[in-house]
Amino acid sequence: MPESQSERPLQPGDRAPNVVLDAITRQGKISIDDFRGQKPVLVGLFRGLHCPFCRRQIASMASLAGDLQQKGVESLTIVNTPIDRARLYFRYHPLPNLVAASDPDRISHRAFGLPNLEFTQSETVWPYKVSLDTLTSMRVTMPELPQPMAPLAAVEYLDNADGYEFTDDDKRMIATGEGQLVGEFLLDRDGVVRWCFTEVADDGRHMFGVPAPEEVMSAASNVAA
Repeated sequence: MPESQSERPLQPGDRAPNVVLDAITRQGKISIDDFRGQKPVLVGLFRGLHCPFCRRQIASMASLAGDLQQKGVESLTIVNTPIDRARLYFRYHPLPNLVAASDPDRISHRAFGLPNLEFTQSETVWPYKVSLDTLTSMRVTMPELPQPMAPLAAVEYLDNADGYEFTDDDKRMIATGEGQLVGEFLLDRDGVVRWCFTEVADDGRHMFGVPAPEEVMSAASNVAA
């Protein structure tokens, strides 16, 4: 269990809580404390594999894992997907250097202070509530999309492009965590946050996006120094 639950996303200077989860890419458990006192670690907390944006965010994080390791920084990807479903997905969609953990109850997301958005008819109180009008007015711009698209339209387009087949496990995760906001947190050897990138910041300006690789690597260089 986490040491604490944050009411806001952890920020640089905050001590990260310990969370113990089932490892996906190996047997047994994996925890934040496995790295504390040993090495810095980049922790990515994502919605489930049912989310096409998160599948791309996870792939982006995995693509940097080798370069981060060369700097002495480990990477840990956490997904809101049950363990068996997650293992099946990564068996058919392997990512080099991926170290991942399953968190179907979103324990880690709450511990790191990432809210689960409530969708409302008319009220928006960012980052806790968002109205359907606000949601539909948003536009997602990605190289894979033919044009800027509303989030739900972009989800449908990307899922079709991926040929993603939803399971009952996926549907259960969507029912409880469809509005879960995500983020990445770089922890130093003592488990203190030194850099972060979340969908919460700047009124959601980073929604569905990924941090620039050079920003991640620069932060890693500083924390590994």
